[in-house]
Amino acid sequence: MADLFDGYPLGEQWDEMFGEVGQPRSAYTGLHTSLQPMAGEELSARADLLSQTYRDAGVTFAHAGEEQPFPLDIVPRVIGAEEWSRIERGVAQRVLALEAFLDDVYGAGQVFADGVVPRSVVTTSAHFHRQAHGLVPPNGVRVHVSGIDLVRDEAGDFRVLEDNLRSPSGVSYVITNRAAMSQVLPELFADHRIQPVADYPTRLLAALKASAPSHVADPTVVVLTPGVYNSAYFEHALLARQMGVELVEGRDLVCAGNQVSMRTTDGQRRVDVIYRRIDDEFLDPVHFRPDSVIGCAGLLNAARAGRVTIANAVGNGVADDKLLYTWVPDLIRYYLAEEPLLANAETHRLDEPDVVEWVLQALDQLVLKPVDGSGGKGIVIGPRADERTLQELAVKVRARPRDWIAQKPIGLSTCPTLIGGRIAPRHVDLRPFAINDGDKVWVLPGGLTRVALPEGELVVNSSQGGGSKDTWVLSPPRPAAEPGEPGPDLTRIEFTTADLAEDPPAPDPGPAGDVLVDQSQQQQQQGGAEMAVSAPREASC
Repeated sequence: MADLFDGYPLGEQWDEMFGEVGQPRSAYTGLHTSLQPMAGEELSARADLLSQTYRDAGVTFAHAGEEQPFPLDIVPRVIGAEEWSRIERGVAQRVLALEAFLDDVYGAGQVFADGVVPRSVVTTSAHFHRQAHGLVPPNGVRVHVSGIDLVRDEAGDFRVLEDNLRSPSGVSYVITNRAAMSQVLPELFADHRIQPVADYPTRLLAALKASAPSHVADPTVVVLTPGVYNSAYFEHALLARQMGVELVEGRDLVCAGNQVSMRTTDGQRRVDVIYRRIDDEFLDPVHFRPDSVIGCAGLLNAARAGRVTIANAVGNGVADDKLLYTWVPDLIRYYLAEEPLLANAETHRLDEPDVVEWVLQALDQLVLKPVDGSGGKGIVIGPRADERTLQELAVKVRARPRDWIAQKPIGLSTCPTLIGGRIAPRHVDLRPFAINDGDKVWVLPGGLTRVALPEGELVVNSSQGGGSKDTWVLSPPRPAAEPGEPGPDLTRIEFTTADLAEDPPAPDPGPAGDVLVDQSQQQQQQGGAEMAVSAPREASC
């Protein structure tokens, strides 16, 4: 029988599975052995079944204006226990430092007085909202959910590409990926001890309830969605269903006397915590965009009065501004008195004239990112850009240097991926998700691995046509059993198809009328899971 990995090429980038041709890395030894008995035809048949499972369950993502099955590659990504431990600690460290920074920004501002970060970096950010100044959450948590985008460089080291502290998306695919994979390749789960992802909704709900106003004994939590036209609507619905809470739109909420309620068939019911998936600008037409039809007037006043908690907090975007990203290592040292466990990608901020001139001379060797961009929009990968694109970029950078950062290209790592019936390397990134309940930052084991499907492509975000992989974090070896104790049960199938959506969404005929057209456009203000760029290297969500 031919080796499934015969002819698998190794390039200059770090390959997740192979250190040398035919020699899998230690974390991948078990997976490599388990896949070997399968011929390419059998793996392709399993992949077709996997795709059909997603299609039947309605696991979709809006791309190019159409709902389509979310691409899930059948070859999982594996991370060893020891390596994951460092990632987990590094992500938690970063979240705690950014929490402290946000508390400082909207409070005393000591970080400015001590000269760690220039005040102008914050005040010129498009996501700094003075409306949130002095608003202290009940349990002090502003970043209830975060997604920290990582890439692995040419040396095999994980680096932080960007932080997502507003409403990071993609965790629904972590959950459904595991459910579908356990159905299609159950034998792989029998051969590996994989850390589960099943308890994410339970952890999230507990953190949301812990953030409720202090006077509330049994908090009512809702998920606030922009509506069915939003690209991540599937995720909003899945999380609400698995947490057992109501999924609401702005029109379902009413705020009176600084108390938020939702309309139900039995009348109005008090709401204590809103897990919102709507950008700040659309959340409350009293304080932000007055033309928003997807928010609810008065939410911010209710939060300031201590009657409702908004998760994630208003104004978090100032801490995931890509310019502020360059100061995060300093913030870790300042607030936590620790050295960063995860390094940033090499980044240059354009805050000095000589740096701007150097960057303008080296545009064809750098990756330029708009500081408030998302979903890969506006990113220019210099080594791959044509002359006209670089000339237009130079004009923009010279006019508004604060709007850009420049990064040295990173050779994104590759992972074996089933392409056209054959296994081939494709570039990947990783988005671990963290939940902060006020006592501890918990990091979901693995997170979302996004994969660029076309050969040589570096854009991995789902909103631009990328796919994903089930990400396995291996459990540490169990201690030897004492004499007489039963041995470990290694079969770990954590999900069934019951965890997937029950019914695929019906095709939507599209908005009718000017008001609905405007609402549809507003619903798209929040993109889905993002991306990564590199050395070409890639950016993020």
